[in-house]
Amino acid sequence: MILTSLTDLKGKDLLTLAEYSSETIVELVNKAKELKEAHLNGEIITPLKGKTLGMIFEKSSTRTRVSFETGMFQLGGQALFLSSRDLQIGRGEPISDTAKVLSQYVDAIMIRTFAHETVEELAEHATIPVINGLTDLHHPCQALADLLTILEVKGTLQGLKLAYIGDGNNVAHSLMIACAKVGIDIAVATPANYEPNEEIVALAKSFAMISGSAVSIVQDPVEAVKDADAIYADVWTSMGQEEENEQRLKDFQGFQVNKELVAHAKADYMFLHCLPAHREEEVTAEVIDGPNSYVFQEAGNRMHAQKALLVELLS
Repeated sequence: MILTSLTDLKGKDLLTLAEYSSETIVELVNKAKELKEAHLNGEIITPLKGKTLGMIFEKSSTRTRVSFETGMFQLGGQALFLSSRDLQIGRGEPISDTAKVLSQYVDAIMIRTFAHETVEELAEHATIPVINGLTDLHHPCQALADLLTILEVKGTLQGLKLAYIGDGNNVAHSLMIACAKVGIDIAVATPANYEPNEEIVALAKSFAMISGSAVSIVQDPVEAVKDADAIYADVWTSMGQEEENEQRLKDFQGFQVNKELVAHAKADYMFLHCLPAHREEEVTAEVIDGPNSYVFQEAGNRMHAQKALLVELLS
């Protein structure tokens, strides 16, 4: 089901941005911008008073936990940190049972986990909204924050080009969908055998045909970065892939975002990274700490984008 307006979000899930229409995504980003401006102006807006968000973490986190927890507090609600070690799912309780039980206690569930199937099963059996805080396949909340940051810096989401350099992972997948939905051209450059999921690429291209944007997958970082308005990087070795680190460091040689590579982008390019970053691996300190970097504004926008989402799902 494609959600066509914000009024359709109440009580729904966010598993991937593929299920949200272009209009809904843009409206969410604009709402996030409004909520951020209100927060910076000292306004207190509490539409979620009395609401509780249960947060399940099978993967550790800095940004996801703090942004959701603080965001719920600012909106008048509260959040519960639920480590898998503290829940019965850590001892083998079925996801379906956990979903049904938590539905009796909290108003929504955010989960950060490994298998995307886990989120899908949780949503299938829960009677409350389920938010994908990250899986190995998708990271939709990060993509919403990315769009908000691009809008703030560039003033528009139309007619831009974003270059993603690195592993064709969950961040790349959600970025492709988000960009294709809102009309941003995206070029993904990965080494051979690290390309994004083919089905997700095809899905993103189908959305791009509607919005008039373009999705391209290449193996040359220079080709991807040429005339880009934004350059995006992520770590080469994600959580759960630690045993592959040595091989990945070899395979990703030539894919570092450095001053030589960014010289092929537009002069006013913006650098983005979902963090945490490994300086001098996927990006040099010169770039990530330089004047074109917006990574900390981007990190802060996780909270504001998620606040917009929470308000629409719960209020």
